[in-house]
Amino acid sequence: MAKQVDVTVRVLEQIRDEVVGLRAEVRETNTRIEETNAKVDVLARRQTETEVRLSTELVAVTSAVNGVRDLLRDRLDQRDRVDDHERRLMALERRSA
Repeated sequence: MAKQVDVTVRVLEQIRDEVVGLRAEVRETNTRIEETNAKVDVLARRQTETEVRLSTELVAVTSAVNGVRDLLRDRLDQRDRVDDHERRLMALERRSA
């Protein structure tokens, strides 16, 4: 019977040693998961900051494009007036010549 108790004790000791090893692996895995989560949080904050900066710049670019559009519109309106005035001047010059 003592032999069976020795075998049982050895098996239990092996199980204990395996459990201790598994606990260490679980702790290491948990540490890695926490580090990964921290990195993901940093990336999420950076992405949000980048999106805000891009949105701000997009508004500025849109404003600049609208300004250029308005200037071009004004120039086209003035060009049409100048062309009209030149035609009228040429007509007046022909009449007076």
